[in-house]
Amino acid sequence: MSPPEMAMTNGEAKETDEFQKGVRHLLENGVRKLPSKYVLPLSDRPIVDKEQLTVAKSSLKLPIIDFAELQGPNRSQILNSLSSACEEYGFFQVVNHGIPIEVIRNMIDVSARFFNLPYEERSKYMSSDMAAPVRYGTSLNQNKDAVFCWRDFLKLVCHPLSDVVSHWPSSPVDFRESVATYAKETKYLFLRIMEAILESLGLWGATKDDRTPENDEILKQLDGGSQLMVVNCFPPCPEPDLTLGMPPHSDYGFLTLLLQDDVEGLQIQYKREWITVEPMQNSFVVNIGDHLEIFSNGRYKSVLHRVIVNPAKLRLSVALLHSLPFDYMVRPSPKLIDDANPRRYKDTDFATFLHYISTCEPKKKNFLESRKFT
Repeated sequence: MSPPEMAMTNGEAKETDEFQKGVRHLLENGVRKLPSKYVLPLSDRPIVDKEQLTVAKSSLKLPIIDFAELQGPNRSQILNSLSSACEEYGFFQVVNHGIPIEVIRNMIDVSARFFNLPYEERSKYMSSDMAAPVRYGTSLNQNKDAVFCWRDFLKLVCHPLSDVVSHWPSSPVDFRESVATYAKETKYLFLRIMEAILESLGLWGATKDDRTPENDEILKQLDGGSQLMVVNCFPPCPEPDLTLGMPPHSDYGFLTLLLQDDVEGLQIQYKREWITVEPMQNSFVVNIGDHLEIFSNGRYKSVLHRVIVNPAKLRLSVALLHSLPFDYMVRPSPKLIDDANPRRYKDTDFATFLHYISTCEPKKKNFLESRKFT
């Protein structure tokens, strides 16, 4: 190999190494033009409003579920709304959820301060181990992605808390306490929403007389199940029309509870169009995951969503993915299978999912498609 070729190869290797350090690192080192590593093929780019040079978007107000009303005399009416939201959108917003506003504010605030730490401090938590209790990284799967996403993230295993908190970042000093409090509060909310979803499927009753041991068991499994927090940072992007913060995908668990700041970015695919979800203060966006689609035998479906990025504003979001314990099998509920609704999905577990994403570039709902009976 000639010296110029050697130099180019070394230069490319150095550039690739810089991308592995994340978007925040690139911006901190003066990058002002979108590197080619982040430029999507034309067919995958968001549509641009040429007059305003911003990503063109239609806005959508998701169905709103008033959590306080779920606990009152209007429960049956709210359950009908919940069932419709799960069937039509796969997404809904929860208000009056009972989580103190200071717990939510602390979560957003401490997340922002973590991403503002020097790279040397953030990078302590970089790992290629997909099962690590804490993992700082970039893009979607930085070991596999051909084109990178304009996103840095911190992933935290949140259950059991007593086993994992000591692995979490110790800086900022209030990080562990703020995140642990938030994880406990949202776990309780998740379980109450799951009770309502099971009831809307005809699998659980609000009174003890209406419950079966089988369906009490699924709630016990979810209570002791996996809780994975993904704190996302989408920095301002010099050319947002060429890239995405996250590509179209569905989530693997039962439910994801998403906390957003006030910057738009989340889009869902609704009637084949990409629609921007308007942020609503002090609410949670909740979406159906692949595991709930399997468990409901396809009655409630996970929905493709993606993230667009902003030319001027940084966006933060905190996603909590909840499911059964990592070693449990997810399968359709026997009560939702009959002659008119034959079983549509194979058994699956988290190990199967990890193996899939370690061998393939995860795209759209490909993993879930691989679990369907043809």
